[in-house]
Amino acid sequence: MIQISALPAFTDNYIWLLREPQTRRCAVVDPGDAAPVLAWLERNPEWTLSDIMVTHHHHDHVGGVERLKSLTGAKVYGPANENIPARDVALQDNDRIHVLGWDFDVYAVPGHTLGHIAFYHPGVLLCGDTLFAAGCGRLFEGTPQQMHASLERLAALPADTLVYCTHEYTQSNLAFAQAVEPHNTDIAERVENVRQLRARGEMTQPSNLALEKRTNPFLRTAETSVKQKADERNGRDNRSGAEVFASLRAWKDKF
Repeated sequence: MIQISALPAFTDNYIWLLREPQTRRCAVVDPGDAAPVLAWLERNPEWTLSDIMVTHHHHDHVGGVERLKSLTGAKVYGPANENIPARDVALQDNDRIHVLGWDFDVYAVPGHTLGHIAFYHPGVLLCGDTLFAAGCGRLFEGTPQQMHASLERLAALPADTLVYCTHEYTQSNLAFAQAVEPHNTDIAERVENVRQLRARGEMTQPSNLALEKRTNPFLRTAETSVKQKADERNGRDNRSGAEVFASLRAWKDKF
């Protein structure tokens, strides 16, 4: 059974560390900085870094890849349609890879970047900067329609799927979620839970899709209350889920 933990990086990034105890092999996801990974390997010399999984090309996700590969020989997996340093295996939509004894399905989830991918193993979603706890990534390259479709695809996975995203944005995302749905009691409860976690210096991840579908406005574009608020914000009748999403994302960008 793979164990998953976080290596904090920069101010709010998480590098996910996947460990397979029997073989003492491990993998990392989106190592924007090699230092936290190397420090962990130095503290745990019995472990070998065998794989590096990359969701997209932004520097805070790939900055440590080349150094880690050169020092460990790890195999680098990344999206085919983006410039990923030291990539060994270029991944397309619906590919499958075998890492640490687990099969991961590869999903193209454009929006944050055009070539962004996510990795899914039953019960585990490694989604980079596409889906966040109570939020979603900014649209640096893709369209609202693309991001909405990507989020709908992820939301269709089983409700108990654990969501491993790569930034600690949950508190600020929930502040926006409350602005969208001030009477949503699930959001209010989550706000308090997250406040307590952060007060203790604890991380708010992983989330799960059931919780996201109750509290994440970007997964709730079909809800009447969310649509009404989006309509108020841009003064129009947002007829499709993608239009509601676009209104919410534009609001969040200035929130």
